[in-house]
Amino acid sequence: MRIETERLLITEFGLEMAEDVHKNSLDEDNRRFVPDEVFETVEDAKETIEFLMSQYGGTEGPLVYPILLKSDCTNVGYVQMVPLDDGIWEIGYQVAKAYTGNGYATEAVRAFLPVAVKLVGTDSVQGICLSENVASKHVLRKCGFTT
Repeated sequence: MRIETERLLITEFGLEMAEDVHKNSLDEDNRRFVPDEVFETVEDAKETIEFLMSQYGGTEGPLVYPILLKSDCTNVGYVQMVPLDDGIWEIGYQVAKAYTGNGYATEAVRAFLPVAVKLVGTDSVQGICLSENVASKHVLRKCGFTT
């Protein structure tokens, strides 16, 4: 997969991204809102990336793709589609705290969603976040999701 926006590139993971994934996962927001996606070591991140890479080419998921800045290929986070039940999928995303407040999550979700919906063959996508995650709720609203 390769999706380009004005500022971002959404592509597939490679093992060389493990250190960035590890670092991006350690901020306090990630620990608070998605603690199961915190990678305490580079090796933990590498193992997860290997699994995620094994999912590419299929439609069972999870389907997780890094978000890179087009200007210098800095890894700022990820966007994903995760299967729930009965053909329903969940859109997910994370942007490392050092890069939040720039609209990257909204830009990534807007670009990724139509491609991902077609890829997995669903017409039902949910955006789920904790009620206190105001920034994530804002992204979902800006991308057309309702609460």
